[in-house]
Amino acid sequence: MAKVVYSAGIDHVSGALSKPSKNGQHSCEKMLLATHRVAATESSDCNRIYLREAPKRRTHFSSKELAVHTRFTEVQAMVRTRAKDLMKVTEDQENFAAQLNTSGGKRTMKAYLWKVCGAEYDAQHNG
Repeated sequence: MAKVVYSAGIDHVSGALSKPSKNGQHSCEKMLLATHRVAATESSDCNRIYLREAPKRRTHFSSKELAVHTRFTEVQAMVRTRAKDLMKVTEDQENFAAQLNTSGGKRTMKAYLWKVCGAEYDAQHNG
């Protein structure tokens, strides 16, 4: 942790100043983070900068994690396809409006399509 003083005209910076790059010849494994404390305080030292190493996974993906990744990828593709399918747009809009004010109803069309496509995927793959 270090105290930071920025050049004239810059009051504070918050967020990642540099991130590890997975591409290219030079891939740095450290992240430079700047924070600005916004909580009420009497101290004027409210800027901090941290150098953090990128987390490294030490274990292989389990079969459950691989299944979750596969489901997400396939449902995402189903949602994208269904949203563009002109044969289903009207029906989906009607069904979305019907479930909107029910308990557990989805509030956005995209969330509704994720629910529908996820249930369809589960029905196809789990019985």
